[in-house]
Amino acid sequence: MSIVILDFGSQYTRLIARRFRELGSYSVILPGSAPLERILQENPSGVVLSGGPSSVYDDAAPKPAPGVLALDVPILGVCYGMQFLAHEAGGDVKRAGKREYGKAELTRYGGQLFAGIQGEFVAWMSHSDSVTTLPQGYEVVAETADTPVTAIENIQTRRYGLQFHPEVVHTPKGGQLLANFLDLCGEARDWNAQHIIDELIEGVRAQVGDGRVLLAISGGVDSSTLGLLLARAIGDKLTAVFIDHGLLRLGEREQVETALRPLGVNLVTVDATAEFLGALQGVSDPEQKRKIIGREFIRAFEREAREYGPFDFLAQGTLYPDVIESAGGLQADKAGAANIKSHHNVGGLPDDLAFQLVEPFRTLFKDEVREIARLLGLPEAVRMRHPFPGPGLAIRILGDITPEKLDILKRVDDIFISGLREFGLYDGCSQALAILTPIQSVGVMGDERTYSYTAALRAVTTDDFMTAEWARLPYDFLATMSNRIVNQVHEINRVVYDITGKPPATIEWE
Repeated sequence: MSIVILDFGSQYTRLIARRFRELGSYSVILPGSAPLERILQENPSGVVLSGGPSSVYDDAAPKPAPGVLALDVPILGVCYGMQFLAHEAGGDVKRAGKREYGKAELTRYGGQLFAGIQGEFVAWMSHSDSVTTLPQGYEVVAETADTPVTAIENIQTRRYGLQFHPEVVHTPKGGQLLANFLDLCGEARDWNAQHIIDELIEGVRAQVGDGRVLLAISGGVDSSTLGLLLARAIGDKLTAVFIDHGLLRLGEREQVETALRPLGVNLVTVDATAEFLGALQGVSDPEQKRKIIGREFIRAFEREAREYGPFDFLAQGTLYPDVIESAGGLQADKAGAANIKSHHNVGGLPDDLAFQLVEPFRTLFKDEVREIARLLGLPEAVRMRHPFPGPGLAIRILGDITPEKLDILKRVDDIFISGLREFGLYDGCSQALAILTPIQSVGVMGDERTYSYTAALRAVTTDDFMTAEWARLPYDFLATMSNRIVNQVHEINRVVYDITGKPPATIEWE
């Protein structure tokens, strides 16, 4: 059983899915126009119609497929979804006298969705249209000073509507409301990490059978966790390949080997440093660096696949947000959806791929993968590691790459990241990094003139990595890091801290 969320373009649709999963119920996002047959494949116990930018009275207003509203399950309409429910049942929806956006307090509330909720109820509004006339069988169960019809319900047909967004943090009691909807759907709410692991292992075994699986390990939490899961599911039928391109952080190769091999992962480590650095010699353009690294990685990976093959399957750590943002890929789940950005492991694979894909995490969010990693025994240092780019330190060295510059940056980065952990600041940052700039400046150390490099430190906080704020690290901590870096890395005589948000900057410098 699952909760099916039909997406009509709301910026908050993914949050609805997350909230249901946090409440112990599996949920899946499908396009608003998904065929009834596709929806029934998910065995829905309830359906949510999301918000969106359209108006129900527009000629091209999006709507669910015929038969969806006739399903014998509870249906919750949120914002546009509520207006659509009312409109389709014979009610009226019109442009509101004034647009309501932001926090609003309900002046009254009741009904089945609000059962057990007490005290002040603050809701997050974002709408220009409002329901002005109720359809037959519905009643108003909540209102605000500016919106007389804030929530509606029809207990006979089990149809519910909310003009506000219960899924956002700005609606503090929204989680309790969504939990009530799950109760109305009869959801068992047994979706937890151990339940997920058991189902994923069963699914992998059914798909792979006696076949052999190839997995590329990057050292990040997704591929590392997938390695552990596949090792538990199929044992030595898995070969995990970790290619060390020489652009990793200090000690990272050893960290990956120590984390995975003792837990039963058949791991092959390849030292391809010479090939990668040779191909990058004299290259300064960041996009060119990325293309070269991608090309060399494919060459190295294909070489190892030939040596240890043949393989029947290629495993990838594709996550649900990748599928949503890429609007499809080889196993499209969002036909007709907007392509926000393409991900290499969703839309970047060739059409003539010789392997069948194994993507057990395709329906999971990052936090769910981290919890699976915890139960599978992945060390905390890897499980909670910040994102690290595929091109590695190559895009954190501005300008051309040399072994000497790599050595400098590895030591600077190690001091900064170790310091964040030492001072208890690492988990409060979403991503932290050091950059080696080509800027050299005059300094003085031990009464002697120096002319050395400038290192930049950057740390950000973010929920989605689409936007980010610079992390307000304590001044004393930054002073300590600066002192340690210039004293321990003699090639550096100046340290700066990046206080630019995203936008206008990006998180990485290249």
